[in-house]
This record gives sequence, C-alpha cells and structure tokens, in this order.
Amino acid sequence: MAIKKVVLAYSGGLDTSVILKWLGDNYNCEVVTFTADIGQGEEVEPARAKALKLGIKSENIFIEDLREEFIKDFVFPMFRTNTIYEGEYLLGTSIARPLIAKRLVEIAKAVGADAIAHGATGKGNDQVRFELGAYALNPDIKVIAPWREWDLNSREKLLAYAESAGISIEKKPNKSPYSMDANLLHISYEGQILEDPNAEPEEDMWRWSVSPMNAPNEPESIKLEFEKGDGVAINGERLSPARFWAKLNELGGKHGIGRLDLVENRYVGMKSRGCYETPGGTIYLKAHRAIESLCLDREEAHLKDSIMPKYAELIYNGYWFSPEREALQALIDKTQQKVSGVVRLKLYKGNVIVIGRESKNSLFNAAYSTFEEDSVYNQKDAAGFIKLNALRLIIAGKANRDK
Repeated sequence: MAIKKVVLAYSGGLDTSVILKWLGDNYNCEVVTFTADIGQGEEVEPARAKALKLGIKSENIFIEDLREEFIKDFVFPMFRTNTIYEGEYLLGTSIARPLIAKRLVEIAKAVGADAIAHGATGKGNDQVRFELGAYALNPDIKVIAPWREWDLNSREKLLAYAESAGISIEKKPNKSPYSMDANLLHISYEGQILEDPNAEPEEDMWRWSVSPMNAPNEPESIKLEFEKGDGVAINGERLSPARFWAKLNELGGKHGIGRLDLVENRYVGMKSRGCYETPGGTIYLKAHRAIESLCLDREEAHLKDSIMPKYAELIYNGYWFSPEREALQALIDKTQQKVSGVVRLKLYKGNVIVIGRESKNSLFNAAYSTFEEDSVYNQKDAAGFIKLNALRLIIAGKANRDK
C-alpha cells in the first residue's frame, strides 16, 4: 500500500527530526507533524519552527495543549483504582501514550492521512502502546515505526544522517545525558549509569524534587478535597485538573516526595531499570485511599483492590482502549459515586502522612466502633459468627486428628 500522507508524533528532537526527513526520503509522502503538550515542562512551540525549517507546510503542523484532557480523562480515571504496576510504578509514561495515539488517529482522519508514525524503538513498551491504541480507534490505519525499519541504530548514525540531510541539531546547555520522558504525572530517567542496576543515581539527575535529606525541616500541612473520586481542590482552592496536578507536583517536589528507583518487567520481555519522580501522584494516591477508607463498603473496597493489578497491567501493556479496561472502568467508576470529602496530610522529608479525613458519605460510625460502652452492638453475637466460620476448620481438624 502506497502511503500518501502520514501524521508523525513529533517532539522536535534529534530522533523525530531525523524521522521526519527519513519519511519523505523513503516513503515519498506528505508529512504532518503533531506535537502534544502534556506538561513535559519544556516549550513545545519551537517544534513548529523546526518543522517549518524541514519543509513542512504550516497547515500541516499541529501543536496542542492536552494537559487538562490528560489529567481529567486519563490520570484521574486511572487513579480511581489506586493503580500501581508491580507494587511501585505509578504508570506515568504508560498512561500518556493512549492520549497521544488518540490524537494521532483523530488528526489523521481530519487531514486525510492514511498512516501515522512514531519514534518509539523496537525494544520498548511505547511502540506497543501507540500502536494498540491506534488500531483500536482505527483498525485500517497504517503504522510506520522507523526504528523497526532503518539501520540508524545508534546515536552516531543518527547524527551522521542528520548532518547529511541538513538537519541542525541544537546542543542545549545543561542537557541531561539520560533518556527522559516527562508529563504532568511524572518524569522518568533511563540509560547511562542507570543501566547498571546496582549504581546509585546521581543527585543532580533529579529535576522535580529536592533530596528528602535536604527538604524543609518542618512539615507542611495540606488539605485535599475530592468529589466522586477525583481531586478538585487544594487547601480550599478549587483548581482545574491540570492546575490541581501542577500544584501537587510543586508541593511534593519541595518536600522530596515521589522518588522511585525501579527494575520493571517490560512488555517485550526484558527487564529495565529506571528512576522516576512522581511527587503529585504519590500524594494523591495516599489521599485517595484515605477518603475511600471512609466512604467505601468493605467488600467494595476489597473487590477494587483485587482487580487493581489486572487494571494496572492493562494500562502498562497498552490496552487502554480495550473492552476489558472499559468494563473494569465502569465498575470502578460506580464505586466512586460517594467518594467525596476532605483529607488532611502532612508532607515531610519524602513522607506523606495522613492526619485526618472527613466525608458526608462516611460509613465510619463511632456508636459501633467505640472502645467505650455502647448500646448498639451485642458482643455475644460474635460467638455464633466465629463458630460458623470455624466449622470447616473444626471438621478438617478432627479428620486429620483421627488419621
């Protein structure tokens, strides 16, 4: 199938700038660029100038601010389940990919493109996430993944191709030597000394947080307000989803919260060591669980906890748009209808400490729970409950004793 027009996920960096030129050289097609601002903390507008310089028509350059949509429609729904992959990873990269895939497909439809392209390598998870998302939304879309086609498999070869193609590569001062991914939820670091899982990360690697050892010596008290499972206000100030998250990141980074050093199991089969900063997410999960502890029925909460690992795995493996993720989401969202209230926390040297929570939908009833004398609970009732639940153990015990 001949490709006439392709939409490229374009950052303006070395890899995607080379891909932009390579697509024209190898597919002889019209290229449309798409650059998403999802809170990576760097200016995205320079990508326009770079694309124009490389011959892209101005009407074929799309730069969009997706920060509000990212938090509202992807991060918040994910964290209604208190989602963590392999017990530690808050899925900062994983949850951003379906949004980018969605917009790639939507732009392709709008401009009449028959293909999309991305700069993910054939070793990583992102190729899977981009492409599963794209195929779920448009089964007929063609996906071009240059890293699986070309022989430019080193930085030296990329630089040589860039030079031969007249692509100017800016050398940014203080540029990190690590492979990094950033958005409003997190920033990740891979490569360099981190390829040795026993090497301690350098302190100057971290961008968003101070070392917990250098964090303020006094704790800071904050208050988060939730409505139907989602955060809406910090310290009484109602904020949009993106501003809410940016403020949480600022508070967490100030107190050295959210650093993680992880060896994870990649979808493609290998292990990968990475370091992550997720200050806002770390605070948010602690607070969300605290408000749920008041508002959710015991079995409802336990059911959510039991499906969380599967839900996390679906997101990590690129199945955001799958029917099973959507089915689980419907169940999860149903549990959140009464998860509203306020959680008070203290932030101190890398720690998030819950110090109080309240909700008009609270299921906590002091009349039943008190350690003092009460008039509503007959403690003698527990004897029959215990005997019934112990019956199978008693029968098994007698059978084993008689052998």
